[in-house]
Amino acid sequence: MKRLLSVLLASAMILGLAACNKAENGAEPAPATANRTESSEKENTTGTVTEKQSETVDNSALSGKVVIYTSMYEDIIENIDSKLEEVFPNVDVEFFQGGTGTIQQKVAAEKDSGKLGADILMVAEPAYALELMADNYLHPYKFSETDKLIGEYDKDGYWYPVRILNMILAYNPEITNKEDIPNSFEDFAKDTAMKSSLSMSNPLTSGSAYASIVALHSKYGDDYFKELGAQQVMVESGSVALTKLETGECKEVMILEESVLKKREEEGSKLEVIYPADGTISVSSPIMIINDEHSANGNAAVAEAVEEWFLSVEGQEYIVKGWMHSVRTDYPSAPYDALATADIIKSAMPIDWQKCLNEREALRSLFQDNVQIPEKK
Repeated sequence: MKRLLSVLLASAMILGLAACNKAENGAEPAPATANRTESSEKENTTGTVTEKQSETVDNSALSGKVVIYTSMYEDIIENIDSKLEEVFPNVDVEFFQGGTGTIQQKVAAEKDSGKLGADILMVAEPAYALELMADNYLHPYKFSETDKLIGEYDKDGYWYPVRILNMILAYNPEITNKEDIPNSFEDFAKDTAMKSSLSMSNPLTSGSAYASIVALHSKYGDDYFKELGAQQVMVESGSVALTKLETGECKEVMILEESVLKKREEEGSKLEVIYPADGTISVSSPIMIINDEHSANGNAAVAEAVEEWFLSVEGQEYIVKGWMHSVRTDYPSAPYDALATADIIKSAMPIDWQKCLNEREALRSLFQDNVQIPEKK
């Protein structure tokens, strides 16, 4: 019986180790362009996966157990878990869910024994894959369709992107006019009229939030963090931020696109996404296999098949149903009510993954020195 494990552990910082980035680049992002009109340029999401595309490989001969640590939301994992029972009928796939910071903390503790509790990791940003590569914890696997992947991946097969997360801005059009609020990340920090009415996620616990501050630091320097502090930006969970948007306590939030899209589709929310004029921050979240020496079950052959499924058109269907963007160029649609994936990527703000790794402690400390983060109760 497959199980979904949820965690309430406090996240902690982990020392970054220098590593050689073997990433192979996809198309280079173009310079940021002016903000698009969402209503006219969102991708038609009526595209369907054809029977040929979704054809499932017979995996009935595979057996054993595979444990996956992931930062994906629990309800998305539940849907994926149910499908994996069909695709891998004789494999016990178990999930451990937590934020990237929580997973890093758990893995750091497990490293002391030399054996992790996971066979596969799916965290928010690739810098952590670079760290585990440097420690010789990853198993290389040659995915069969790398020519169809969007963005970066490791050329030796140590990690691939499995979902695209987009950091955007969001507001409540029933309370606030779009013309009266920042339409760029730069103005989010600089528009003093927004003081005490902004919210963002915690880069000490959220991998996507951390990747975002690295991108923003590369573009705007130390002053960006100082300006966020002067704005008295609130650092809190996405669910809290969205509730404050709905009540008017917040005027604008920096948040993952999927959180807003989910609320729009499931609850009929009127909250709107703003794709920032200085570039959406698009994060290619990795999937990676732990090698048999360090993995929970020493089942790399089965882990390879699971990774192949996640990267297949069928697997990506469950990513897109979870309001995240597919990493495949041949996937027929974007998530519900989202801008076309290609349009987001071509104007995305670059992220230096080596900087994410090498300057992790320094950038987190710089953020903490300037932006007030609530103490955990």
